[in-house]
Amino acid sequence: MPTGVAARSNAAAAGAMAKRNTLARPANAARPAPAWGGSTSLSRLRLGLAAIVVSCAALGCGKTDSAQKSGAAGAAITDTKAAPGATPGSSTMTEVKSLTPTPAPSAGAPLAIAYSDWPGWVAWDVGLQKGWFDAAGVKVDFKWFEYVPSMEAFSAGKVDAVAMTNGDQLVTGSSGAQSVAVVINDYSNGNDMIVARSGIANVAQLKGKKVGVEVGFVDHLLLLNALKSANMTDKDVQIVNLPTDQTPQALKSGSVDAISAWQPNSGQALRDVAGSKAIYTSANLPGIIYDVLAVNPKSLAERQADWEKVVGVWFKIVDYIKDEKNRGEVLKIMSARVGLSPEQYAPLMNGTFLLGADDNLKHYAPGDTLDSILHSSQVVDGFNVQNNVYKASQKADSYLSADLVKRVVQKRGGAAAKSN
Repeated sequence: MPTGVAARSNAAAAGAMAKRNTLARPANAARPAPAWGGSTSLSRLRLGLAAIVVSCAALGCGKTDSAQKSGAAGAAITDTKAAPGATPGSSTMTEVKSLTPTPAPSAGAPLAIAYSDWPGWVAWDVGLQKGWFDAAGVKVDFKWFEYVPSMEAFSAGKVDAVAMTNGDQLVTGSSGAQSVAVVINDYSNGNDMIVARSGIANVAQLKGKKVGVEVGFVDHLLLLNALKSANMTDKDVQIVNLPTDQTPQALKSGSVDAISAWQPNSGQALRDVAGSKAIYTSANLPGIIYDVLAVNPKSLAERQADWEKVVGVWFKIVDYIKDEKNRGEVLKIMSARVGLSPEQYAPLMNGTFLLGADDNLKHYAPGDTLDSILHSSQVVDGFNVQNNVYKASQKADSYLSADLVKRVVQKRGGAAAKSN
């Protein structure tokens, strides 16, 4: 993704609406200021699935610019939030020592990894706080960003890897910033929701109603799939194009009958609007949104052993988080990163399905359902091409590699290793 990530205006769809999909912007184009970047928890924009961009003319929606969001990010490569006590631009515990048995020391500078506010990525802080990167013998420098600037940092070569969705990999790669997903962190399992006002009990009852959603973003895709499940299309509802962080207020004011949004916006709507309920969530469609650690191919080739250690630490993190006796400590670490209490953060964890070693092998396997990240990426690629996000279809399998996962699992002697 060369320049212009944040603007995301699609030249191919000029005149239809001010879409925010310009990852295909030419490398020499001027970089506009990022259009989003609120500081609320889970402000991850998840732009890769911006593939479902339907023109406003077709949808009858109003033109809304996400630049209206509060706290819009400034310069593209800027750390917007640091952990308590951390040095700006990096996480704690970036210098490593060794463990018994002593692993091979990490050569060169620390691996620079950009990450942002999503439970599947905030989880990296558990490994940092526990000193597991040090123990594994790998130097890391986790840099905290808003989501869009994190991708811009990756595209500009300021970091070696970035936490992003599998869909974003395709869009950034189509503009020249190729990446390889070396581990799958999670899939959304309920944090993305369609929340309806009192009196609407199911998706079928949305017919003829106004639904607020940020057109072209991942929860627009969720809405389209929800409608399909009720034998409807977008033409059976009135789409109201709204910045996602404005959807709770729209539902509260009565200007829309339902919204499609991710946390914390969906949760805010449920809290603020009496009688509202989630009538469809990403738990109804697991695998539509995968979150990954995407690595620059050059860095991967040059420091494969170090990236293998990072993958190994991830699996240790997931094992630790999934052990119920560690829940209190985990929530304390992760909630501190985003400025919430452990009690506030707990529901967000429940809507994110973290993927450990065996689950990674399962979801890396080719298949024709959303259980396969390859199939998920191929579905998104088809939408991207269909909606002119980019012209040439991307080779989805070139963005994915289970090699390091398989090596780590084999060394761990896991059941998955024996069956693969």
